Amino acid sequence: MFARLGKGLKDILYPPTCIACRKRLPEDNADAPVCRQCYSAIKKNLPPFCYRCGRQLDIRRSVKNLCAECIRKTLHFDRALSPCKYEGVMKELIHAFKYRGKDYLGKDLGELMVDFIKEYGFDMKPIDLIMPIPLYRSKIREREFNQAQVLGDFVAKAFNKESICDGLIRHRQTRPQAELQGQARMQNIKGCFSLTSADLVKERNILLIDDVLTTGATASEAAAVLKKAGAHTIFVMTLAN
Repeated sequence: MFARLGKGLKDILYPPTCIACRKRLPEDNADAPVCRQCYSAIKKNLPPFCYRCGRQLDIRRSVKNLCAECIRKTLHFDRALSPCKYEGVMKELIHAFKYRGKDYLGKDLGELMVDFIKEYGFDMKPIDLIMPIPLYRSKIREREFNQAQVLGDFVAKAFNKESICDGLIRHRQTRPQAELQGQARMQNIKGCFSLTSADLVKERNILLIDDVLTTGATASEAAAVLKKAGAHTIFVMTLAN
């Protein structure tokens, strides 16, 4: 009784609001992070997909199922997948998740990734290991969690896969990729990852998890380290691109 009373008082003083639009959530939607209108406004990636970066493919500007950007790039991962576009409501949710300490969003965001895998029949059977893109130790202290690890653990649990959060490490601090463009991103991230043991990934298929794929520079550099250590196929999955 006292718990219900306390919750009622809290809702009166601090009514739950939508993370995206900041409007008060209706009573029948009060436990959700966003209102129904904002949830329906999340922009999804729809097929056909670019076989490399996972973005929605414009078939008029594609060659062999690759978008115009991926044709011009050398990326070390084999394929990337993202359920959403990095704009609007999804961008706001990811920023709240990463920078405003709302780690509880990991469950709802992780469900979007799991639902996407199931909806489009991405075969998880060949995946031997799930690994999150690591943060540098100062970022971990600042945020108190790695958003990629939260998402990776959720996906691993959903498909009964092994997840290792400390096998791939970021041993050098880099500038935030969001501050850079194009080739500068590639140079910024180059040489910043290493493995604690090559035996972790040798002859295994890896699914790398991160929150956002923009140019693919971070995921590509991580994939290069894994492949140099003997990993087979490297897939990448992010919330958005």
